[in-house]
Amino acid sequence: MAKVALVTGGTRGIGRAISETLKAKGFAVAANFAGNQQAADECAKELGIKCYKFDVADYDAVGAGLAEIEKDLGPVDVVVNNAGVTRDAPFHKMTREQWQQVMDIDLTSAFNVTRQVWEGMRERGWGRVINISSINGQKGQFGQANYSAAKAGLIGFSKALAQEGAKKGITVNTVCPGYIDTEMVQAVPEKVLEGIIATIPVGRLGKAEEIASMCAYLASDEAAFITGATMTVNGAQYIAS
Repeated sequence: MAKVALVTGGTRGIGRAISETLKAKGFAVAANFAGNQQAADECAKELGIKCYKFDVADYDAVGAGLAEIEKDLGPVDVVVNNAGVTRDAPFHKMTREQWQQVMDIDLTSAFNVTRQVWEGMRERGWGRVINISSINGQKGQFGQANYSAAKAGLIGFSKALAQEGAKKGITVNTVCPGYIDTEMVQAVPEKVLEGIIATIPVGRLGKAEEIASMCAYLASDEAAFITGATMTVNGAQYIAS
């Protein structure tokens, strides 16, 4: 029976590429989404996967969503915590709401989802948790104190949880994408985007499929000895020590 993979924010951008790649690798994929029903419908039709609408920032809503997924597909074996938003502002202008919304969706959601599948993974002796962070969670970014803090938090979360899951066959890793060619990045003004690309040694934006390939490897049996790792996928734009 196919292992079940949940990808939060899994119907658009990087998340959709992850959903597509995991499906191709034989997983039964559940793609979560928050609000864009049209994108979810297109994803379900084109990829042949099930999409589930629930708010990952709401612990109880996550529980209800997971119950629906388990009823349809079975217990979740792989979690890709990909859901995220940006609410950028210089810190002296950042509101409490901008801070809290990013923390809730980009960081607390990883607890909300992982906590509710963790015991099942422990009981079955196998699990994969993959947390999607960011280059800006590693190096910081002007105007993104909230986003950088949340994404850095995912790295610490992964390192701690990896130690707890190791003896139960559960790996926990972080993937830190650089600037990836998605709708969100393409919306950046052309001159700004040109400046960003100029700082990437490989001379281009990354592809969503390149992030997805890393996630698929980390979800595999072959990656069983990789846990607590931070996988940097940014074209050498930032090299962490």
